Amino acid sequence: MTPQASPQQLYRFLEDRFSCAQACTECARACSVRVSLVDPGGPDYQERVRRLGIMCAEVCDATCRLLCEEGRQDEEGLRGRVDWCRRVCLECAGAFEAHPGAESAAAACRVCADACADFLDTLG
Repeated sequence: MTPQASPQQLYRFLEDRFSCAQACTECARACSVRVSLVDPGGPDYQERVRRLGIMCAEVCDATCRLLCEEGRQDEEGLRGRVDWCRRVCLECAGAFEAHPGAESAAAACRVCADACADFLDTLG
């Protein structure tokens, strides 16, 4: 965000940042709930779903905390973190979609990935 940003650009930046943080929180929650329902000693495909769900919850939680921090942040670092979150969410959504009963968690991952993409667009 440039120092010469218009009030509309600043408003969109803050709105998209908040939406991204909120989607990250919801995704982390949905992934944590889904992971708690997967047997850790299950077959390989279930173990993959469990590992991706744990990673997605951790990445989303960390991204939300970063987005909620006050003060000046490195824009490239922020961009990298949000893009990483977007990619992890998409991968996790794909794994959840192939796992019966995980449709709502997959949807939360996709919503988060979309919110991350919107925020990245706002960053330019």
